[in-house]
Amino acid sequence: MPDDVAFVEASILDRAAIEKAITEHQVEGVIHLAGYKFAGVSVERPLHTYEQNVEGTARLLEAVVSTGVKNFVFSSSAATFGTPDVDLVTEETPTLPESPYGETKLIGEWLIRDVARTHGLHQTSLRYFNVVGSGSDDLYDTSPHNLFPLVFDALANGRTPRINGTDYATPDGTCVRDYVHVADLAHSHVVAAQKLAAGEQLAPIYNLGSGNGSSVKEIMDAVREVTGIDFIPEIGPRRPGDPARIVATGELAGRDLEWTMRNSLTDMVASAWSARTAAGDGYPRGT
Repeated sequence: MPDDVAFVEASILDRAAIEKAITEHQVEGVIHLAGYKFAGVSVERPLHTYEQNVEGTARLLEAVVSTGVKNFVFSSSAATFGTPDVDLVTEETPTLPESPYGETKLIGEWLIRDVARTHGLHQTSLRYFNVVGSGSDDLYDTSPHNLFPLVFDALANGRTPRINGTDYATPDGTCVRDYVHVADLAHSHVVAAQKLAAGEQLAPIYNLGSGNGSSVKEIMDAVREVTGIDFIPEIGPRRPGDPARIVATGELAGRDLEWTMRNSLTDMVASAWSARTAAGDGYPRGT
């Protein structure tokens, strides 16, 4: 973090601490990224997920209203859509979340919408699917629930990464998902905040999607290319409930938020691998 940026450690549930930080640092806009993000675990811990994501957002909005902040960007999620029965997800695709996590993100959007109507808050919510890559070697993904760390961990421990299902109705038979680089994502969050601060009107919802997606096999090929580790993925059966393809369009965000996929799939893998190897943890650099 740059030296001239203030860091305040506090809970999003602590309204008084948030109000103090907003007042002391003369905050004019908020980019709300805080939350509990694991869809699978949220099924096992629904109360915790609702506390962090719904109550936390409510406390933050209370602080925003009480201090007079007028600009608000919300980091939402494509989990609000559930498993949409369409080839390309748009902002108009019906929202049918299938996990407590997805439900809390949708409720967060509703809370922000209603506060905006009542208190004149200028706001927008950004939805996206699978965020990967690294913006810096100092920051790396350690989540045991995300694909890239799972693949890297397997390679580091001498295991073969697995592909679950190769008989889907996709070009190479493996599932296609929408992967976006965290740096591209961050850029559009900043643009959204800047436009709201300048008084520009934004849509209430934007999808940050690739429009194309990448298959699991393509990811494995990119990992092999980037790491220099030669491996043949283990083939496992389909996982119950896995749809063949989930991809979102980002046309509206491209028009309003300078959204574009500046980083290729190879760039995503390379930045993530560089951050993990820089951190040590026994990660090989290829042979």
